[in-house]
Amino acid sequence: MDDDIVVEEDDALKAFLPNGFGKQEAKANKTLQIERSKRPRQEQHTLGNNQRDEQAGNGLSEAGGNDDDVHDEEDEDDDDDDDDDKDSDEEDEYPVSHELVLKTHERSITSMTLDASGSRLITGSTDCTVKFHDFASMTPTTLRAFKSVDPTASKTSASSETHPVHHVQFNPVSPSTVLVISAIPQAKLLSRDGEPIAESVKGDMYLRDMHNTKGHISEITTGTWHPTDRDLCVTAGTDSTLRIWDCSVRMAQRDVIVHKSKAAGSAGRTRMTAVAWGASPQGNSSNLVAAALDGSLVMWSGNGPYTRPSAEIRDAHQRDAWTGGLDISSDGRTVVTRGGDDTIKLWDTRKFKSPISTASHPSTTSQYPTSSINFSPTSTSIITGSPTGSLHILNPATLKPDLITPITPNSPLISLLWHPKLNQILTGSANAETHVLYNPTLSTRGAATVMSRAPKRRHIDDDPNVTTDLSQGLSADAIIAPNGNLSSVRNNNNNNSERPKPLTGLTASGRSRDPRRPHIPITTPFAKSQPDAKHVRDNIPLSSMRDEDPREALLKYAEKAEKEPMFTGAWKKTQPKTIYADVSDGEEEEGRERKRVKEG
Repeated sequence: MDDDIVVEEDDALKAFLPNGFGKQEAKANKTLQIERSKRPRQEQHTLGNNQRDEQAGNGLSEAGGNDDDVHDEEDEDDDDDDDDDKDSDEEDEYPVSHELVLKTHERSITSMTLDASGSRLITGSTDCTVKFHDFASMTPTTLRAFKSVDPTASKTSASSETHPVHHVQFNPVSPSTVLVISAIPQAKLLSRDGEPIAESVKGDMYLRDMHNTKGHISEITTGTWHPTDRDLCVTAGTDSTLRIWDCSVRMAQRDVIVHKSKAAGSAGRTRMTAVAWGASPQGNSSNLVAAALDGSLVMWSGNGPYTRPSAEIRDAHQRDAWTGGLDISSDGRTVVTRGGDDTIKLWDTRKFKSPISTASHPSTTSQYPTSSINFSPTSTSIITGSPTGSLHILNPATLKPDLITPITPNSPLISLLWHPKLNQILTGSANAETHVLYNPTLSTRGAATVMSRAPKRRHIDDDPNVTTDLSQGLSADAIIAPNGNLSSVRNNNNNNSERPKPLTGLTASGRSRDPRRPHIPITTPFAKSQPDAKHVRDNIPLSSMRDEDPREALLKYAEKAEKEPMFTGAWKKTQPKTIYADVSDGEEEEGRERKRVKEG
């Protein structure tokens, strides 16, 4: 009888009761999370697809008849399906099907770099900060930077200045060092955790010969590392020089390369806008290629001597057009440049005279000078951005786009990076967004690992408005008032159009620049408390003199000084008594007459 009893399952009770006891591990639905990161189907096309669409549109019949219209619609549907299949195949060829968006900056992102393993991402921006991201600690709900550094801020200075960041780059041989270049004449070396290591020297601006200066005398525009030597890096400045630094001796200047411009009216000087250091085709010596504002493209041997360039092209791009994009292929045989004259050109280092191919491409260097162009890890493709926010993947042979996909519509793409180990494309745009493009089947680690983790539960510490960043340099004796200055912090975060103020140092009035640090007034004997008049009169010496007339206070001691002199008391008994002579009336009249005669 008992075996025949059937108990109905109560779904509500089953959902209420716990499934187990102890610590419950968070489980993630990897397939669902990766599917959520899939980019929406937008207008992704190639040049061949456009031509096929135009031909298909021109071939449509305009004859009447219901049967003909039905057949035409079926043909159009078949063509659309074929185009969609081809687009999906091309997307699978490049890691652009999914994306991970990081919003950690407040202004446009000018540069980005990943270490060799692809675990740490560093981005630089025009908001004068460098953000450090760690993919190993990120989850789908905690996409933020673990540290923010202002490379130009100094705690020892009361009036510290901040400058935009032009370039950041990991050392390709030793990823523990990062080269950071801001809009100042000095380059900095930081550790992978953001700690300062060394800083270059500023040169003497009053010296005419740049060979005799110990550093740049004006703003540095960009820089890069040596491809094989871990101790060498090069920086390009607006003082018409390239300077090679030895980082093993705390950034000691090793060589100075002075580019003498031959443009009319330049007085032999120009601005160096881009530099790249790549390996040679034979693997012997490297090639150092730089672009200048006068439109020239110069190449030196990477091992020197640097007194004369090995090849120079004077009119590589239009004069006074900022050439910000420059890269060398992995084999060192080709160089690609993106100039401010709306052109992309491909050069051969073995025949460095005329471009192999030229293509028109709208430029953004007039507003964003660090707009980049890069080869893929295998040099089979070239990636660059556009003013409309689309990613262009070009064919190196013809410089025609193999794929155009929108990333940030109506916001220009500035910096790009294709990591060889992760096989992921990173883009930085003018709207302060960093997009990590990947494909679950082609990419490894990086964004794919982040999206496969279980989301972290929301915590109060996840809100940056109510947390304190210790990297800003709060002292141990500072008093933190909870919720004291949250309104000012929120206003600064919401108003992205204003220039962010520095958070380190003191103002002219002695107040801290950090809005989270309360102002501690200067402590004086009268500011400790507000005692009564009797306490002030009894305990503070000479406090009654504040209300007295100084003349009356001195005359009060006149009689005492006459009777008891303090300074002439030693001659009080021996001092003779003064005796004045008696004057008669006649002598007084004679004295008056003498005075009248003298006056007359």
